[in-house]
Amino acid sequence: MRVLLVCAAATCIAYAEKVPVPKLIEMAQKRDPALEQALRDTLGAEAISKGTAVAGEGAEFVWAVEAPTEPWLQINETAPFHAYKAGGIWFYQGQLKTGTSHRFNWIVNGKPFAGRNDIPAFGPESYDHGAPQGKMHGPFEHASSLYAGMKTNFWFYVPAQHDNIATLPVMVWQDGEKYVDHEKPARLLWVLDNLTAQKKIPLMVSVFISPGKVGERPLRSVEYDTVNDTYTRYLLEEILQQVEKTVKLRKDGYSRAIAGESSGAVCAFTAAWFKPDEFSRVLSRIGTYTSIQWKPKQGGLGSDLDGGNIYPFAIRKQPKRNIRVWLSDGANDLENNHGSWPLQNVQMANSLKMREYDFAFRWSLGTHNTSHGNAELPEALTWLWREYDPAKTSQQFMMDPAENDKPQFRIVKLNREQ
Repeated sequence: MRVLLVCAAATCIAYAEKVPVPKLIEMAQKRDPALEQALRDTLGAEAISKGTAVAGEGAEFVWAVEAPTEPWLQINETAPFHAYKAGGIWFYQGQLKTGTSHRFNWIVNGKPFAGRNDIPAFGPESYDHGAPQGKMHGPFEHASSLYAGMKTNFWFYVPAQHDNIATLPVMVWQDGEKYVDHEKPARLLWVLDNLTAQKKIPLMVSVFISPGKVGERPLRSVEYDTVNDTYTRYLLEEILQQVEKTVKLRKDGYSRAIAGESSGAVCAFTAAWFKPDEFSRVLSRIGTYTSIQWKPKQGGLGSDLDGGNIYPFAIRKQPKRNIRVWLSDGANDLENNHGSWPLQNVQMANSLKMREYDFAFRWSLGTHNTSHGNAELPEALTWLWREYDPAKTSQQFMMDPAENDKPQFRIVKLNREQ
């Protein structure tokens, strides 16, 4: 057994040493005699016992479980695979499609035993390949004038290739604290570095904004789920003006994108919906197109305040905006008194298609979790910024001709026996 000795004064404590994931996968492929201990050391005894142990890099993954009889592993909705023995545990090594998330469950004695959902499989652009790293500025604290008493933190990331002279496009990220380190689960900074070096996205400033608070009271839902232009004005009149004290930003909507997850996604769509001349590119992940901030009229069916639930219908009936939209969600997303996240995202996609918007829609088996969205970031950002020309200030976004002949999105399988 490999051990790591940690010594303090006269005392030495032995810890099991984890094996790097690529090495662990190689050991599984070769049926290495030391595989059992390597799996236990790296994946953890508790996770193996519970049937939730999994590790991967790129497309290659390895799973491990303790079971009284030979288990089978089902990945997504494929036919189950039989497992292999490594001492006192069972394992399986195989590949997953990158750029999306997956679920798995172990089957023991013909019955589901355990498993996990939302396992991201990252493609090469989500890893460090030595591309020049940008510079993170911040955090900066900002006291808002539009939201009385609210304070928030923001950061901005400038690509390494910037000459400190050019005026740059900008992309704004809600819940920004989740992205400001290269080792964050989203791997966004690696993606930005790699795509910039490969010239798949333009040199641009990425602005990361945390939800604000008034004292200890969070204002995230008020900022994000309210359907009006207040938050968009907050970005334009306050946050971006602060960023411009350091780096010059493009002011045409053609050169501005906005992204978010959950309530941050409906916030991003709202910004483009109300001000398409300011933000024309939208990245929406597990979007909350539901009624969280919808305020019904007393005793009536109307509303005193709109919520994100109106968007699938507003898209169909209001004048078309010149925006480009990437949507993604999962079949096991939330369902509660505010609405149905999966159904509303399907409705969003169908409404955008009906009105011939420039849109893309990606679907997984995921829950209310950003694993799928994190895994697809390279594809989403490349699609969102495709054909960007710094010499232009506008473009008429058109639906991909290949989309014309495709049917509307339909749910053809329910999660119940028929």
